[in-house]
Amino acid sequence: MTDDRLQPPPADENAEPVDPAEPTASELFGAALGSAARRAGLDPAAEASTGHVVWRAMGGWRGVLESVLPGLVFILTWTLTVDPVTGQANLPLSLGLSVGLAAIFTIVRLVQRGPAGAAIGGLIATGAAAALALFTGRGQDNFLWGFLTNAVYGSAFLISALVGWSLIGLAVGFLMSEGTAWRQDKRKRRAFFWLAIAWASLFALRLIVQLPLYFSGDVAALGTVKLIMGLPLFAPMIAVTWLAVRALYPAKAK
Repeated sequence: MTDDRLQPPPADENAEPVDPAEPTASELFGAALGSAARRAGLDPAAEASTGHVVWRAMGGWRGVLESVLPGLVFILTWTLTVDPVTGQANLPLSLGLSVGLAAIFTIVRLVQRGPAGAAIGGLIATGAAAALALFTGRGQDNFLWGFLTNAVYGSAFLISALVGWSLIGLAVGFLMSEGTAWRQDKRKRRAFFWLAIAWASLFALRLIVQLPLYFSGDVAALGTVKLIMGLPLFAPMIAVTWLAVRALYPAKAK
């Protein structure tokens, strides 16, 4: 006997018909999500191993270094410059080295004419967070932007699942050229519902663990936990999502 409260919302059977020649808002949004997923190497129609897909989603060695090194440099510099008497660290130096390293990564991408959109966006966010931390004089404020993005992404995944328009489903529907037809398939709707819930839970878990460290002012612990809950949790979630989607859309025999 199943609990109806745990079932994904039913498809809207009373929805007004739309002109098939004109894309709906959900289709346009799904196309945007699908395009972003394809650029990240997450195309269920492509024949690729799970490991290869996860590695591409992380950006390869360059993506891993760009994601980890600025934060790691900040933590190490902060820890090494802490005054044993006052307990204060050299915040400007810690932030300067971290932002400077992120800037170098971005410049290298621009010089090599590589895809620099995400790097530039990350640099702007890093710079804004550093500016706020310098303004307040509190090292923990360097992590506020991360809290905001986790809250926004987590809310988006959760709401999309609860209203029956899973962000995962919208992206996969575009990639598999079926639009929103997946909403008429109970198996797919259920899978996309739980995948969206899983992603929402990941972002929520980060906030639950990291916010207490922020309010306690433990900058070193906060930075370390952020790194641990970054790519090490992101990679398994990508793998699970990929495997679930491939199970829903098995490769056709040639």
